[in-house]
Amino acid sequence: MRRRLPLLAHSLLFKPTINNNPLRFLPILNHPPSAPRRFSSATPSKDDGVSLCCQMWIDNFRHPDRAVTNLSSFLRRFDLWVLAYQKVATDDTGSYTSRSSLHASTLQDLLALRNAVLDAKFKWGSRLKFFIKSPKDKTDYDSLSKRKIKTILTTTQPAPFQDRIVHEVLLMILEPIYEPRFSPKSYAFRPGRTPHTVLRVIRRSFAGYLWYIKGDFSVLLDGMKVGLVINSVMRDVRDKLVVDLIKDALVTPVVVTTVEKKEKKKKRKYQKKRVLAEDEPKPDPYWLDTFFGFAPEEAERVPNWGHCGVLSPLLANVCLDELDTWMEGKIKEFYVPSKSDVIWNSPEEEQGNTSWPEFVPTSGPDKTRKMDFVRYGGHVLIGVRGPRADAAALRKQLIEFCDQRFMLKLDNESLPIEHITKGIMFLDHVLCRRVVYPTLRYTATGGKIISEKGVGTLLSVTASLKQCIKQFRKLSFLKGDRDPDPQPCFRMFHATQAHTNAQMNKFLSTMVEWYRYADNRKKIVNFCSYIIRGSLAKLYAAKYKLRSRAKVYKIGARNLSRPLKEKKGQSPEYHNLLRMGLAESIDGLQYTRMSLVPETDYSLFPSNWRPDHEKLLLEYIKLEDPKTLEEQRDCIREQGLVSPQDYISMLVWNYKRNSLPMDQLSLVRSNESVVGNQHLLVGSNQDDQDHTNQEEENDGRMNAAQM
Repeated sequence: MRRRLPLLAHSLLFKPTINNNPLRFLPILNHPPSAPRRFSSATPSKDDGVSLCCQMWIDNFRHPDRAVTNLSSFLRRFDLWVLAYQKVATDDTGSYTSRSSLHASTLQDLLALRNAVLDAKFKWGSRLKFFIKSPKDKTDYDSLSKRKIKTILTTTQPAPFQDRIVHEVLLMILEPIYEPRFSPKSYAFRPGRTPHTVLRVIRRSFAGYLWYIKGDFSVLLDGMKVGLVINSVMRDVRDKLVVDLIKDALVTPVVVTTVEKKEKKKKRKYQKKRVLAEDEPKPDPYWLDTFFGFAPEEAERVPNWGHCGVLSPLLANVCLDELDTWMEGKIKEFYVPSKSDVIWNSPEEEQGNTSWPEFVPTSGPDKTRKMDFVRYGGHVLIGVRGPRADAAALRKQLIEFCDQRFMLKLDNESLPIEHITKGIMFLDHVLCRRVVYPTLRYTATGGKIISEKGVGTLLSVTASLKQCIKQFRKLSFLKGDRDPDPQPCFRMFHATQAHTNAQMNKFLSTMVEWYRYADNRKKIVNFCSYIIRGSLAKLYAAKYKLRSRAKVYKIGARNLSRPLKEKKGQSPEYHNLLRMGLAESIDGLQYTRMSLVPETDYSLFPSNWRPDHEKLLLEYIKLEDPKTLEEQRDCIREQGLVSPQDYISMLVWNYKRNSLPMDQLSLVRSNESVVGNQHLLVGSNQDDQDHTNQEEENDGRMNAAQM
């Protein structure tokens, strides 16, 4: 279930993950398309996989338009293979293995796998012969019976451990190459971009659009022709070894045949609690497992092409990047500005003020013709500001492009044109138009202030209650559509009340974060809280034999924070046990009232937004450029300022210059004390003292002048 929603759930729950880490970086590639040439790889300062990845990301963001001709040097770097092994082994076993704790035999097997890939002897999907096996795979394949061997060869099996290592190595090499080349209009299967990013972009950039085109290209995520994929990859990567690896992964057939078994009716027996093995990873907690069921329709389908594994989402974005480039060209062609428009004044400025309502009508000869689009996976949303005929012409051109480039036959029904008043569903949120009546105040000729009532529209992004009910019904939390009735979650039957409440509180907190940018955040979260609370009440009624939810609420309170085990509620005995540490404290359910739900987040979203790791990369590249330092120095000189570094150097230089006279002065004073004690050369010492004081005064004046 975890693989179903990689972007939505992992971005909301595990934000500091490896995918979002700004230091997961890139190779040195490329050359201008006009004059291709090879580039040698730079050696990072530290000889480890992380430093090598960092250098790869930096070099590719420094030269994003150069074609790549030599990636074999990165495949030879054993550090990348060790890093890939650590990541795959962690996912497989649930525990991190440091490099120092790897056995020599494991490193030898990993080296054999690397050499097989370099020598083109590696075969995808091998099921009996492995160069390296998973740490928890203890099967002796040489002693298997013929029946078991036949079963392994003819049934669906998960991807071999060694295949996933090769996937990770290729991903670490290819992802930094394509990330700076991808369009900023695509948001799925990319680090640092989430469905929240799409919703905030729509709220900022799609205000004032009248017609919307929804395109569903998710059929392409199920698989594309090998020739199209390879041609898309070879636009930027021309390394034969890497291209052949990807081609073999796409061409090698995948065994999906399953053995049909006759279902036999078995009597229900008492099921013992399953005990996990020592090296077996723990399953996802119930709240996380439940939240993964809330995948929006656009984020539900993740590509899995042949034996490509985790490379499939990247390859899908590589292929669909041509669609993004074509749409960006159409946006420039479609743009026709109008001087009398309220919001858009120039092609450089997307939107002057998002809080200012766009006055109706939103189309006509005196209005700016403009369009925009976003793509999330295989789903495209296009907003058009202008007459419907323009949207129909754009749809016709889009159908022809998909037919010529992707060999995908589309019709008008698969690309519907919908008006904003009907409500457009995208990522389980409804986009609609809200009419407002603002009071406009402006200063007329002569300084007279005039107030007028206006009519305007604002774009509303509202969470779909219908989709929320559908997701809860899919998870067996309720039944019925018009009058949803909560159902007990019997999976938590054997858990304690405190553990069950804690699981559901985490689930509700995650739902609050998911609906963070919905206009009806309070309403939708309150509905989720009602469903969860009713489900738990029915569960407790069945578990403690209380017969009805009313008795559960009477004993356990509205938020179910009182103990139900003794059917007496929060008795003094419970307080004493809790104070002595013999009873478990029970947290009540959150958001039982609408006033407790946080407000909608309407924070401004910048027009030139970039993920944090890209900002870090571009800032690092800029600071590393010698031209940046020269520009800063020239600016300081023009303004007559002194940099902190120069000021410190002046202080150090003055200290060094004055240190020698001060040492001579201390020597003279020591001699003077000795001579004074012996009562010798009194007059001579007096003259030396006067002379020394005069030198000290002169040096002090010189130092002050310099400062």
